[in-house]
Amino acid sequence: MKRVGTKNTPVFRIVVADSRSPRDGKFIEEIGNYYPLKEGENFILKQDRAQYWISKGAQPSDTVASFLKKLAKSAAKV
Repeated sequence: MKRVGTKNTPVFRIVVADSRSPRDGKFIEEIGNYYPLKEGENFILKQDRAQYWISKGAQPSDTVASFLKKLAKSAAKV
């Protein structure tokens, strides 16, 4: 996740990056956004792109893994 928000208003971009890159450094692809101060649905994630990168060997962070679990759970309800 790459932080782009201003002071006291954090916003994160969910990105695919090489593990050797710094947190806010070079990334391969942006696949979503996370708004931690927003209530309710506070993230946007391209689930198909996330699954593609995981199939290629990417390892999601704990936070992104929880987002994927929430998306899978909401898809199962529909």
